[in-house]
Formats: sequence, structure tokens, C-alpha cells
Amino acid sequence: MSVQLPLKAQRASLALLLALLWLHPRSRAQEGELDKSPPKGVTPEQVIQRFSAKEKEWKKAREQYTFRQTIRAQALDGESELGEYRQVADVSYQNGKRVKQVVFSPLASTTMSKEDLDDLETRSSFTISQDELPEYDVLYIGQQKMDELHCYVFDVAPKRIEPGKRYFKGRIWVDNQDFQIVKNTGKSEPDIKIMKKKRLEENLFPRFTTWRELIDGKYWFPTFSSADDTLHFNRSDVRIKQTLKFTNYHRTPATTQAQEKSPKP
Repeated sequence: MSVQLPLKAQRASLALLLALLWLHPRSRAQEGELDKSPPKGVTPEQVIQRFSAKEKEWKKAREQYTFRQTIRAQALDGESELGEYRQVADVSYQNGKRVKQVVFSPLASTTMSKEDLDDLETRSSFTISQDELPEYDVLYIGQQKMDELHCYVFDVAPKRIEPGKRYFKGRIWVDNQDFQIVKNTGKSEPDIKIMKKKRLEENLFPRFTTWRELIDGKYWFPTFSSADDTLHFNRSDVRIKQTLKFTNYHRTPATTQAQEKSPKP
């Protein structure tokens, strides 16, 4: 006999998982087997159009929120720490632009390139909405259960690499009820290898996974992201470990007041 949890219970189950992830970063969602059969009652292309439209709604909605971003990035030799970067900041949006106010930032003991920092900073805003969709190949892989969520699974990769731009390459899970991304795993592209004065300069990037959580019952926001990967540089291997937490989501007072004053239909 199987029991189907109510939708609210399913969402609560994922919220509990995310809480456990914060306490135990090595934990993973309970994923079912990948079902490679086509979706029922809808084509993969229709799913892509629906979730990219919903993600565009989310891009606009996130501008109405503030949150706290906590980053810890370590360079390791096995289990021995070679260096560390930490930062805590409050993030908001003003006129569509991301604004960050740093509240804690000890002196870093590892070198972070502009691309390293950009990739960490954009982890909370990754999306493939109708705006980004033309830049990506999106391939339907199948369906998979993630805890109590039923998801469509897609592999995504940039169609081309434009100079100076960063992209995501990997896999996304789209909830079949809300048609929003609830998880993505992969890496930032491209890796950078440049010859300068007959010397190879490398900037490689780790694979990571980001989980989202339902906020205010409508949109899925990133709440936890982690990486634990070994980067193979020309001269040596370096283990990179990253933990990012996105907490204390609050709708801005101006937005809340506007909604309270708006007439009900």
C-alpha cells in the first residue's frame, strides 16, 4: 500500500531535509530511480516553456526580498586546510540591481579571483528563465522523485561561450506541480587557461549542488549550496570545499505595504 502525502506535507518534508543539510552538509536528498519515459499529458518542450516562464516570474519576485548570504570556501590538501575565504552579507535589490551589505568578512587566507567571487555571488540567482533560455541547450532526461517531490529532469549546457560571460553546465530538477527549478547540480563554465609569459595561468571551478526551498508558499528560493571537488591543475591537485547558506528571506516593507493596500479582486 502506498500513501500520497498532501502537498503541504511534501513541502514540509523538503524543508526538513534542508535543515538537516545545514547541520550535515554531506547529507543528500533521497532520490528515486530516473524514469526515462516521456512526461504524461505534456511534451518536454511544453515543460521547458512553462518552467522558463515561471522562472521569469521568480526573477521579478526575488527583487521584493532581502536575505542573508553566508559563504565559506576552503582550499584543502586532503583534510588539511590550505586557505579559507569567509563572508556574511545581507542582500537586497534596488531598481532591479543586486545590493550587498557585508556584515562579516575576516581576512582571506586563500586567493579568490574575480570569477571565483562572481560564481559564488551568483549561486543564489541562478535561473534558466525565458531570458536565459536562448543561450542554452535543454535536453529532457526523464522524471525522478526527490524526497516527496516529483520532478522533471533536464541536462543543460550553453550553446556557445561568449567572451567574458559565465554559464552553467549540468542538470536541473523541475517540480511537476509548481514548474520551478528546485535543485541544480553542475559547474560554472568555462574553466580559464591562459598562457602569460610562457607560463600557464589556470582558474578551474568545482562542481556544486544547490537546493531551493518554497518561500511564502509560492516561489522556490535557493537556501543551501555546497561543493566538494578536486580540481586538477597543471602542477598539482587542490580540493575545494564550499558551503553557502541563504537564510532569513523577508519581503521588503515597501512591497508588503503595497500588497496590503492593493484592492482584492
